[in-house]
Amino acid sequence: MSPAKLMAFLGCGNGGQGWLFQRCSIRGEIKDKLLKNNEDFVWAVEVPPTGKFIIEVEFLDLKITSPNGEEPSSIFADEFTQKRLNVTALESLGRMLTEGIHTDITINASDGSIAAHRAVLAARSLVFRSMFSHNLQEKELSTIIISDMSNEACQAFLNYLYGIIKHEEFLMHRLALLHAADKYDISDLREACHESLLEDIDAKNVLERLQSASLYRLVKLKMTCICYLVKFGKILEILDDFNTFLQSADRDLIAEVFHEVLGAWKGF
Repeated sequence: MSPAKLMAFLGCGNGGQGWLFQRCSIRGEIKDKLLKNNEDFVWAVEVPPTGKFIIEVEFLDLKITSPNGEEPSSIFADEFTQKRLNVTALESLGRMLTEGIHTDITINASDGSIAAHRAVLAARSLVFRSMFSHNLQEKELSTIIISDMSNEACQAFLNYLYGIIKHEEFLMHRLALLHAADKYDISDLREACHESLLEDIDAKNVLERLQSASLYRLVKLKMTCICYLVKFGKILEILDDFNTFLQSADRDLIAEVFHEVLGAWKGF
């Protein structure tokens, strides 16, 4: 059994307006304990029982014994084995890409080429699967031309498909990966990019994010960028860039922005 974590919530009245809560965490020792009935779940806690408190118990392992007297077996063993097998399989899949093991398709990016595997691409994208299922150029020549991505961005794209992309690499190529996800209909990559782009919006990237949100129909990102510009008053900080943005942005997008601006003005 793992350390028990005790979180004590001490309520302090506030004139009927609410409560102030404090949290503390106390860890006990790690111990093995035989659990036969409810009474076996009782143990001493060296904290005064003042106010409300919650006890969280984490089991590092939990074993059960059969009535036949057989050796106890962990209920987590199957799950652990499955996770280990998944990791091993993913590592092997990654080596297929990084070591070029039995590759059968070449991807030509704008400034280089990368060898890959049709089966993996087809399993990850219905667009790729369609390419290889019909007598298209990609099937006949064993080549896919992705001229709108750099070789570095294309490598990041493949690393994602093979499950070996690094976090820093993902952050660096989010917009290119979003474009690839939209182009090749890879919904999990699209969602991963969407959620990531929401996390670090600032005055330097908000207009680019807003443009991408409109282009790829990312409603949550679009509304977050508009809110950042309007409700947080960031338009005035980047007024020159915003004017340039207005000259090239989609009319519907501009209308949405000014709708929010007018709504904000009405609040004053």
